[in-house]
Amino acid sequence: MNERVRGALRSPLTFSVLAGVVVGALFLVGTGADPVAAYTAVLTGSLGPDGIGATLTTATSVLGMALALAVPLRAGLINLGGDGQLVLGGITAAVTGLYVPLPGPLAVALALLAGMAAGAGYAVLAALCETRLGVPLLVSSLLLSYPAVSLASYLARYPLKEPGSSLPQTRALPDGVALASFGGSTVTVGLVLVVLAAAAYWFTDRRTALGYEIRMTGLNSRFSAYAGVERRGLTLKLMSVSGAVAGLVGAVGVLSFPYRFVDGSLTGPGYTWTGLTAALLAAAAPLGTVVASFFFAVLQVGGLAMERTTEVPRELTQVLQAVVIVFLAARLRLPRRRSGRRKEVV
Repeated sequence: MNERVRGALRSPLTFSVLAGVVVGALFLVGTGADPVAAYTAVLTGSLGPDGIGATLTTATSVLGMALALAVPLRAGLINLGGDGQLVLGGITAAVTGLYVPLPGPLAVALALLAGMAAGAGYAVLAALCETRLGVPLLVSSLLLSYPAVSLASYLARYPLKEPGSSLPQTRALPDGVALASFGGSTVTVGLVLVVLAAAAYWFTDRRTALGYEIRMTGLNSRFSAYAGVERRGLTLKLMSVSGAVAGLVGAVGVLSFPYRFVDGSLTGPGYTWTGLTAALLAAAAPLGTVVASFFFAVLQVGGLAMERTTEVPRELTQVLQAVVIVFLAARLRLPRRRSGRRKEVV
């Protein structure tokens, strides 16, 4: 067994996931359920032939939002405005697809770019509140999210509402204005775009000077400032990238089934908070963020299958997520007390 494998097995991430599984099993035993049957239902329901498509579709949004929030988190910046940037990207993509008279592929490309631009611009606004007005980024990003969500809701319910429909949704996008899907499934090219974003994040983090500056700022912002890293400029850069990725996720959601903007469809599943949980679990490391996002997508989809086949409520999967985070926080806290050094998860 090589050193990398031993390191992975000893990592706080592995320990936390295994501890969460054990605690979840104890919960199941306490309620009289069979933990083996429940976990088998989760795996088969999410990774089996009937569930893998739903898992990959969910993973597209979860991983996208995890990347969006991991980028600033790597530098110690917390962006809580993911919902606002997500819905602005979605509604902008919908407006672009509906009203720009271009052939289908060009309209799709323009809608994706417009969604990314809307998310990036709104994230930069939150960053400017911190760098220019002194409002903490955590506060400004969170509070700015509410008017963005409300604006998108208003547009979907009134000016852009589909005539004759009782649902708060825009008209369907024109024929051809949609992301290509794989084999008639719900998995679209959006998954490829998100994976490419993850690859770009890994390359930047591990192979560029900017990535080194980001990591050093996250580990010790005072040291990085002393070394010449300009904090304000870095904050604007990272938030613009963060918002662009969030806007991309929103645009992908609109350009996929049901090919329209539906009020609440992007924020209802909680992709932002699940993505933040995945980024925190992986300490914003690129590969760890991908693994953690897929893990949570499996839990979300598998939880529904578990509820159908074993009558165990899917809320158990939310308990598992919380337990994993608690164990991770405890595991990371203890080594720092012993050695006085901060350790990366991945």
